[in-house]
Amino acid sequence: MLRITSHCSYLILTLILISSVVFAENPDVYTLGVVHVTATRTEKDEMQIPATVYDISSEELNNTKMVRSMPEALKEIPAVMVQKTSHGQGSPYVRGLTGFRNLFLIDGIRLNNSVFRDGPNQYWNTVDPFSLKKIEIVKGPGSVLYGSDSVGGTINVFTKSPVYINDAYSLGGRIYGRYSYGEDSYIGRGEVRGGNKKFGWIMGFSLKDFGDIKGGEDVGKQLHTGYDEWDGDLKLEYKIDDDSKLVFAHQRVNMDDAWRTHKTIYGISWEGTSVGNEQARILDQDRNLTYLQYYGKNHGNLIDNIKLSLSYHEQKESRYRLRSDDRSDIQGLDIGTIGLWGQIDTIQDYGTWTYGLEYYHDDVESSSVSYNSDGSLRSIEIQGPVADDAAYDLLDLYIQLDMPVTESFSVITGARYTYAGMNAKKIKDPVTGERTSFEDDWNSIVTSTRVLYHIDKNNNYIVFAGISQGFRAPNLSDITRLDTARSNEIETAAFGLKPEKFVSYEIGLKSRFNDFSSQLAYFYTDIEDMIVRTPTGNIIDGNLEVTKKNSGDGYINGVELNLNWEFLMDFTAYGSFAWTYGEVDTYPTSDPVTAREPIDRIMPVTYMAGVKWAPMDKFTVDIYMIRAEEQDKLSTRDTGDTQRIPPEGTPGYTVFNIRSAWNISDSLMASVSLENIFNEDYRVHGSGLNEVGRNLVVGIEYRF
Repeated sequence: MLRITSHCSYLILTLILISSVVFAENPDVYTLGVVHVTATRTEKDEMQIPATVYDISSEELNNTKMVRSMPEALKEIPAVMVQKTSHGQGSPYVRGLTGFRNLFLIDGIRLNNSVFRDGPNQYWNTVDPFSLKKIEIVKGPGSVLYGSDSVGGTINVFTKSPVYINDAYSLGGRIYGRYSYGEDSYIGRGEVRGGNKKFGWIMGFSLKDFGDIKGGEDVGKQLHTGYDEWDGDLKLEYKIDDDSKLVFAHQRVNMDDAWRTHKTIYGISWEGTSVGNEQARILDQDRNLTYLQYYGKNHGNLIDNIKLSLSYHEQKESRYRLRSDDRSDIQGLDIGTIGLWGQIDTIQDYGTWTYGLEYYHDDVESSSVSYNSDGSLRSIEIQGPVADDAAYDLLDLYIQLDMPVTESFSVITGARYTYAGMNAKKIKDPVTGERTSFEDDWNSIVTSTRVLYHIDKNNNYIVFAGISQGFRAPNLSDITRLDTARSNEIETAAFGLKPEKFVSYEIGLKSRFNDFSSQLAYFYTDIEDMIVRTPTGNIIDGNLEVTKKNSGDGYINGVELNLNWEFLMDFTAYGSFAWTYGEVDTYPTSDPVTAREPIDRIMPVTYMAGVKWAPMDKFTVDIYMIRAEEQDKLSTRDTGDTQRIPPEGTPGYTVFNIRSAWNISDSLMASVSLENIFNEDYRVHGSGLNEVGRNLVVGIEYRF
């Protein structure tokens, strides 16, 4: 089923051939790379990991890329497409999947909960990128190590930690500012940290003011795309001894007045897209995470490393809607999640065992109130966007063995048992309109085996391959949602759903030298019982009713390539390529023979290429371009999403950018970027607004 066009195949083969020829003359050059944790749950050099992995440091986030939001931090990763329903609601597609089919972790704690929606959602925007030390991305199913939802990929972010000083108490920090002309935005961040050899602390505060986006040459200002946000975080660490420590952390994110503009009269018509008829649709988000974690080493013969975590995660959202006839409604969610997990590593002569337990419990409150055009109360609904007075549990047990078979060949294999259960007490019956309830549970066992082979004795080249099962249990959003979905759709409850099942096959090649590195992978994911929205034929309050069924059998496959080459002193060329395609059964189907059509919002063929000049590690200049081809492979639901996707598909685009960073002194750094130099009008496929036109971004950081 591999459908790679001839020019794409030629490009990939040519790049592989070039790398092999150029670096065959110097086979003994090898440099230590980045240590990665998420892919195997243990610290490993990325060249020892039989999977496709990427890392983004805080230096890249703040001073090189000067990212605005957490989702946008991933937009230069191959085979990741960052769809933006609005400026405050971004959702990455990883290997063709988004929403609750990708797992997001914060210091190992799930951001995902039981109300996450199908398709793009806004929750990744509630993580402050300016509080992070590092982002780790692992492509493909990670259900054995991380459980339900880890299908397209797993993203684990690590927040900043204090610095320990052995001799005396230290105090330091930083002040960071970012200004963007095209977004009319201002971001300020302040951090203070202190510590000695036993105790350390760090606290920070971010303040963000986003104005309306200025589009490209013909679009101009896009009204009601701005919003406000503030974020705060605190972390305390105490070293019990040289081998163990306690960590306490709290973080808070608050977003105000983030419009979903494309649903309103303030949306824009671009390349034939329609404009919504609502007068306002405004979202507020609030997230609080508090946790206590323990890290220890050398606890007897069977416990070489141990990690324990206890957390409470509260996520709130509120949506205000003013209809075209002046009726209004307010709906909201309040989800409190207790999380508990423990992990143990046992190192034996033949390999390393990693095993653990995880438990998460959601308590969900959901409400909806509507008002008449004169402001009088119209109704108080039984539920909000999902069932009210609901609970959801996830219990997992997992085990993994990382075993070197020979000096050149190693195997990582593991299994996980998952129990998921829900009890929803207040649901509006989609047929009678009366209150009903629903209770169900699901069990699953998934396995994974990955292998890695070092082609040469110096570990410059490795080949890896793997077969991994993925699993996603139906959540409260799947079964009990009552909410407007895409253009002119409303989703209603669907009882009796089964878990989604995935099997992913991957093969890849990695290489690394002093002046060259590359990563190439092909993946194929088999999909069974995917939960997809299906029209019922009914009309509810002017919207087409859709419900969910386990009818989405199909597949997704793709090719990803990433490379870096230091071809002259201080000059590095880099590039990436991504091709993804998939089909699933759907209704109504466009292909009577296969009963399949393209999966929703599939990422177009995308290229990136650039050259970076970095003399003496003090000053960098980076010139690069991003090219996305036209995406006209549309599902029936894509063609019905007229407010976001043009009738003939999303046009291709090429965007040129230049950015620079300068270490003025040990304590002062400045960054500047000119994005979309030629002021092109463009839109990421499936988004509800156009991207920023020509844009000047300036950042400055002072460390003390």
